Amino acid sequence: MGAAGLRALLDSVRYEVLPAKPTEDRVLAHVPRDVVVTVTASPVRGLEPTLDLTGRLAGHGYRVVPHVPARLLRDDAHLKEVVDRLRAAGVDDVFVPAGDADPPAGTYAGALPVLRRLTELGRPFTRVGVTGYPESHPLIHDDVTVQAMWDKREHATYIVSNLCFDPRVLGRWIVRIRSRDVSLPVHVGVAGPVQRAKLLAMATRIGVGESTRFLARHPSWFLRFATPGGYSPERLLTPAVAELTSPAAKVAGLHLFTFNQIAETERWRRALLDRLGA
Repeated sequence: MGAAGLRALLDSVRYEVLPAKPTEDRVLAHVPRDVVVTVTASPVRGLEPTLDLTGRLAGHGYRVVPHVPARLLRDDAHLKEVVDRLRAAGVDDVFVPAGDADPPAGTYAGALPVLRRLTELGRPFTRVGVTGYPESHPLIHDDVTVQAMWDKREHATYIVSNLCFDPRVLGRWIVRIRSRDVSLPVHVGVAGPVQRAKLLAMATRIGVGESTRFLARHPSWFLRFATPGGYSPERLLTPAVAELTSPAAKVAGLHLFTFNQIAETERWRRALLDRLGA
């Protein structure tokens, strides 16, 4: 059952990528069309690179999920422009986090008002994702993050959990949100087979200000990547597979943070699927 469950999770993956210059070519070269691609948005560069890459990948036949952070939207008119542009590209799934832009670009300080506005616009997207935090958010109390998922349940259709490196923490979090009647399916956020040197180089290319915030808020991530033998996706997934594949958990699949190491992530996934199949 463990191998079968892990295969099922690996067959239901989403790859999160950053809208950098080589991303389109890397996706085309390495990502099968049946893998969902999600495109992040940067508080430094704004929404345009995300929308542009989303349109191009959708044109290549991928199912693409753009991140539309609330704090990058100027106002209702800007939101409507983004909706129209994405719908014209054939996008029917968006991920709406609050985002890290500080100060916000406009009137939206959090995700819930954007979600409510999308509902008022007639629910233009079939699927709408929101964020969950198995490991504590650096600025928001755990009870508040769980309450936020409850508040968003009428407007969203699924949750994407942020990175977690402890299978026990992940399992307890799923039990906790289900006990609070948060019933939306969860895509479990897992870091791919990330090499520390490439991760640091990627963070530097994003921009000095954003990299500083990234490092300050998530120092434990880099410690885990830096420790020899300290992190591999299997070490998280294998002990947690029973909890993740339980029907009560309502886990829809894996959300793999590639950090733009796209070829490496797909090679790892295919190799593990081959081993599990054997």
